[in-house]
Amino acid sequence: MRRREFITLLGGAAACPLAARAQQRAMPVVGYLTRGFREANEQQISAFRNGLNETGFVEGRNLAIEYRFADEAYDRLPALAADLVRHRVAAILASGLPAARAAKAATATIPTVFSFGEDPVKEGLVASFNRPGGNLTGLSWLTNQLFGKRLGLLSEIVPKPATLAFLGIANDPISDASAKEARMAAAALGRQLEVIAVASEIDFGAAFAAMEQRKIGAVAVDVGPFFIARREQVIVLAARHAIPAVYDQRLFAAAGGLMSYGTDRENSMRQCGVYVGRILKGEKPADLPIQQSTKFEFVINLKTAKALGLNIPSGVLAIATEVIE
Repeated sequence: MRRREFITLLGGAAACPLAARAQQRAMPVVGYLTRGFREANEQQISAFRNGLNETGFVEGRNLAIEYRFADEAYDRLPALAADLVRHRVAAILASGLPAARAAKAATATIPTVFSFGEDPVKEGLVASFNRPGGNLTGLSWLTNQLFGKRLGLLSEIVPKPATLAFLGIANDPISDASAKEARMAAAALGRQLEVIAVASEIDFGAAFAAMEQRKIGAVAVDVGPFFIARREQVIVLAARHAIPAVYDQRLFAAAGGLMSYGTDRENSMRQCGVYVGRILKGEKPADLPIQQSTKFEFVINLKTAKALGLNIPSGVLAIATEVIE
């Protein structure tokens, strides 16, 4: 082999790993920020990846995701958001209002796509639904506004004059807002509502015992990762104390809860994944309108209804998207 050919071959071989490393560095990195636990977010993470896949981005192939979970410690979110900024992520997915607030405070330049149940305009995160402006956009499923529907469904199967209850989280501003919505919804139905708040799973037993003692007819359980992560405990206690309960997500009814009504969260997170993918391809969050959920799930567990001695009216069964027998 001639000397010039040898040098050319040697140089090419040396360049290969350098090119590979350069390609790896060019892979975009997306931050995933949430107030909850990893276990409570697995289904939503999978749906988020599916949305990314629809736009051509596959984790581990041409995209990396940095996950940050606050494990319900809201005060950790600012540091976690700042850490993602230090990692120079190309975009941030903020799951939940506290995560969106932390991301907004941490950066005014990194595109952020949020998903939560509150009104982003009222919360001061964006200028409007059609033209959000700034570096934030996303999806709002307006969860709190659905408490009227959940309590209405409970009223259909629980005879009057039984008092209804709302099970929320103590000293939590988001849960307080949910309780306010539940109170207004109950008043519109002409029902009394008691708000019962728990600080941790240690309080669950006493909370359900108090409901039974006060002859609570049914309970609407608050939304969010706190109860998702502890759904088995809540479902078992509701059954033990014979208290009909309504939840916001299908996974509760699938695990033995009486019924659930709420946004199809997986579809919402899939849409967020699509938005992040579009942003990675060059679109600006300021130009992407805030989306609102249009797909809802109403799931009834007939086995649980039978165990509670409840007769679900045919009209209620007719509007269910799924009946678990």
